[in-house]
Amino acid sequence: MSSTEGRIAVDHHDWHSARYVQEWITRDITRDEERRRRLRQMLDAAPCAPDAEIAVIDVGGGYGVVSEEVLRAFPRAVVTLQDYSQPMLDQARQRLAEFGARVKYAVGDLRGPKWTDAVGGPFDLAVSAIAIHNLRDLEQIAASYHAIAGVLKPAGAFLDYDLFGLIGGVEAQMQVMREAGFGAVDCLWQEGRLAVVRAKEPRAVG
Repeated sequence: MSSTEGRIAVDHHDWHSARYVQEWITRDITRDEERRRRLRQMLDAAPCAPDAEIAVIDVGGGYGVVSEEVLRAFPRAVVTLQDYSQPMLDQARQRLAEFGARVKYAVGDLRGPKWTDAVGGPFDLAVSAIAIHNLRDLEQIAASYHAIAGVLKPAGAFLDYDLFGLIGGVEAQMQVMREAGFGAVDCLWQEGRLAVVRAKEPRAVG
């Protein structure tokens, strides 16, 4: 795959600017109600009992909306919120302060091969929402799926709510997840460019 084939045009985001991040959150939060409803439905598909003591990684967790829903749905869960934007993580710390030690924070860039070094693991569950498509580079997206499979326990699962329509379509991305190390991948919901995908049976691949 050439660099031009693997990349998709993207609007500029300055995720390292505290001012830009605050302005972006102010706009994004207007979609909160609909997004949270979809996130709750996604979490219903997690292979975990509500009272289970589970370790969860929120990939590209931003200002903490997904982590907040996980913490509420699984009262005994501990969530590691990963993002490469320090201003986003600062916002998440404020939003999730009430959950105390149940939340850990990790700075890491999904475009780097060693971002998982900062998150620990292994995890029972990985979640992500409207995040991984921002990589835009299809090889980097595949690498991120492979890395997520690598930090999950054998019975773990990955739930991803994303704009798959911007990165080749949900069917294509499901196949990429299989090639990245997931033995079972299915689409739980789709509407336009958006979809929720569940990937299970993580395994080591070359």
